[in-house]
Amino acid sequence: MPYVDRQNRICGFLDIEENESSGKFLRRYFILDTQPGSLVWYMDNPQNLPIGADCVGSLKLTYISKVSDATKQRPKAEFCFVINAGMRKFFLQANDQQDLVEWVNALNKATKITVPKSCNAQQNVENQKALLDILGPRKQVSYRTDIIGGVPIITQTQQEGGEGQEGSERELLRRSYSQLPYFLGRPTQDRAVIKSGYCVKQGAVMRNWKRRYFLLEDNTMSYFKSDLEKEPLRMIPLKEVHKVQECKQSDIMMRDNLFEVVTTSRTFYIQADSPEEMHSWIKAVSGAIVAQRGPGRSAATMRQARRLSNPCIQRYTARIGECSTD
Repeated sequence: MPYVDRQNRICGFLDIEENESSGKFLRRYFILDTQPGSLVWYMDNPQNLPIGADCVGSLKLTYISKVSDATKQRPKAEFCFVINAGMRKFFLQANDQQDLVEWVNALNKATKITVPKSCNAQQNVENQKALLDILGPRKQVSYRTDIIGGVPIITQTQQEGGEGQEGSERELLRRSYSQLPYFLGRPTQDRAVIKSGYCVKQGAVMRNWKRRYFLLEDNTMSYFKSDLEKEPLRMIPLKEVHKVQECKQSDIMMRDNLFEVVTTSRTFYIQADSPEEMHSWIKAVSGAIVAQRGPGRSAATMRQARRLSNPCIQRYTARIGECSTD
C-alpha cells in the first residue's frame, strides 16, 4: 500500500513495464512528489541503496493526462493500471485491488490542475504539504532524454555495477507479496506456511541492511537470500522469541516500517515495505508464538515448564541452590 514516509512523501513498491509493450514488469520503489512535480522510481527503497544512489526513471506530473485501471487492456497483468503521458503509456502493477485504487487516486489528485478560489486557497496549500516534500540532493550522473509523442522521457544511461549487478538486484526485487515462487522453488514437505515475503534486515556484524526473503512457519521464522533458494541463511525458533513489536529506535535508525524480533541471543531489526506489511508481520509472528505456546504462556513460563519437566535439570538446579550463598 502507498504510505506517507517521514518526509511526507507518498511511497511504495509497484511493478512497471519500463520497455513499452515488452510485457516484462520489474519491481521498483516509487516516490510521488508534487512540489517539484515528479514521479520517480528506484531499484529499491533509497534507504537500502548506497548513499547518493539516483533514480532509475522519472516522469513530470505535468505530462500526465490521466491515470486509470488497465485490467481490460492487460488482462494477463493482475491489478494493472496505466499512466497516460502524451503518446506514451506506462503500465504498472499494484500489489492488490486496494493498492491499485489508492495509487490511481493519489496520482490523479497530484496531476489535477485547479485554480483555487481565495476562500479555499489555504486548504489547497495544506493538502499539497500533506502529500509531498522536496527530494534530497542527488549525485551527478548521465541521462538520456527521449521525445516520445511530444513528451520528454528521462532515463539514466549508466548504472554503477554493470549488467551483472543489475540482473542480481532485479532477481532480489521480485514481488514481495507473492508466495508462488516459494512453492515452485522448493517442496512444502507438509509444512504450514503462515506468511512469506521480502523484508530488509540489519546484519549482525557489519550492521548493513540487506533484502531477504522471510518465511514464517509453525515453529520457525527463516530468511533466505532470495525466494528461489532452498536453504535458509538462518532459522529462528519461535520458542526462543521473547517478543515481536514495532521498533522504538526507528527514529534513531532513520528507518520507516521497522519492527524487532527479540530472541534469547539477539534482536533482529527488520524493515517492511509499508506500515500495513509491518503490522501484518508483527501480528503473524505473535499469533504463531501464541499458537505454539498456548494462550497466556510467556517465554519464561515455557522455560520453567521445560525445567520442571526434566528431572536432570531439577537435580542440577537443586545443587546450585544448596551451594549458593546469595
